[in-house]
Amino acid sequence: MPRISIIVPVLEEACGIEAALQALQAHRQSGAAEVVVVDGGSRDATRALAAPLADRVIESRRGRALQMNAGAKASDGEILVFLHADTRLPPGALGLVGEAVDGGREWGRFDVTIDGPGPLLAVVAWFMNARSRLTGIATGDQAIFVRRAVFDAVGTFPPIPLMEDIALSGSLARSSRPACLRARVVTSGRRWERRGTLRTIVLMWRLRLAFALGEDPHHLARRYEVEHTS
Repeated sequence: MPRISIIVPVLEEACGIEAALQALQAHRQSGAAEVVVVDGGSRDATRALAAPLADRVIESRRGRALQMNAGAKASDGEILVFLHADTRLPPGALGLVGEAVDGGREWGRFDVTIDGPGPLLAVVAWFMNARSRLTGIATGDQAIFVRRAVFDAVGTFPPIPLMEDIALSGSLARSSRPACLRARVVTSGRRWERRGTLRTIVLMWRLRLAFALGEDPHHLARRYEVEHTS
């Protein structure tokens, strides 16, 4: 039985899913980890391309929180690593995760580098890492990992369409501080590039503030879709 389960939620990722999963093959082949891909209803070739490169490819209702919960339920590992399809783990990542857990940490995340042109993305990543270290709150781009027993105890990801990573890490942080690993995952800057880096920064801060003030995440998700695609 693998010690670590890497859960990868996907939707319409045919263009990049093979490269994403190829990067995880050494972990599978070593027997240290399994890879569970959770598709949210892709209409492209995502599932077919993922099948030879994952231990399991399952389907779930669309929604990152729902997909990651389904992947956790279908997996076998003692430790869960939630990895976005456009994020790459650093060398030795699973060893670092194991050391953190063996050292008494219940959960954690990595620092992040955002891959893309322009100096603003480096600034965004710096603030993400610093804010996370200060507050104990992590984002999905930072590859959150958690002991399965702890994940189940806090009630898994809340079934909301946006800010599920903030909500989960907030629940986890109330019981213990995260392991803030300085090794860096690399995540794609496509989300920032699509609408413009500065506009996306402003949008995400507005949405996070509204979430902190209690606004309905379903309403926030609609705002995100409208403003991020306009």
